[in-house]
Parts: sequence; C-alpha cells; structure tokens
Amino acid sequence: MAELIIARSVIDEIISHCREVYPAEACGILAGKAGAVEKIYKMRNIDDSSVTYMADPKEQFSVMKEMRQEGLELVAIYHSHPHADAYPSQQDIKLAFYSDAVYIIVSLINKEPEIKAFTIREGKVEEVEMEIIFK
Repeated sequence: MAELIIARSVIDEIISHCREVYPAEACGILAGKAGAVEKIYKMRNIDDSSVTYMADPKEQFSVMKEMRQEGLELVAIYHSHPHADAYPSQQDIKLAFYSDAVYIIVSLINKEPEIKAFTIREGKVEEVEMEIIFK
C-alpha cells in the first residue's frame, strides 16, 4: 500500500476549504516531494457543483508552473463530497488523469468530516495510508 505523508495543519486547511465552499465541492492540489506534502493550493471549482468539480484551467496552469519553479511535484489532488462518502465516484474514477497522484476525498455528510486517500490507476481504486505528522 502506498503512503502519503501529510501535516495535520494541511488536513485542517483542506477541511476548512471544504467547509468554506459547501455545498459545492472544493478542490485543490497538494505539492511536495517523495509522497510528502509541503504545500497546499486551494483551487476554484468552476463547475460550482455539489456533485462534480473542475479546477480552473488557468489557475491550474499557474500552480503547475509555480510548482515546477519551486522543484515540487504533484503529490495529491483533493476534493470534497458534500453529500457522499469519502470514496471515489464513477466520475472521479473516469477523470483520474494523474496516475502518480494520490486522490484525497473529504466527506461532509457527517458532523465530523471523513478524509481518505486513494490511488486511481486504469479504473482501479486502492486506498492509501496517510501518515499524519504534527509540525
């Protein structure tokens, strides 16, 4: 099983972003190196939907350029499921274009958000262990 190393503060930022844009889905990019998240990029969901997300292409281009300049890699992509479980939907699986990235999903259906991570390769979903560090 692959592993993602992520700071508790980044998880808190992701959850905060998901709550801010509720009832729409939130989305963003996590950058870092060797599976360790170093930076969060909160993106705008141009779908403005509670069941789908699409990051603003201009924003995404700018983020990818900045990551390259800083020597960072795309480690993970996150989004929320305001009204569904923390598991990839059929749409999520179909649109998983970054096979090396981890996909993080935050479910907001319960009072306490649930956050899970997955790899999605060739339609196959596997849960990824998140090592949460405090820094």
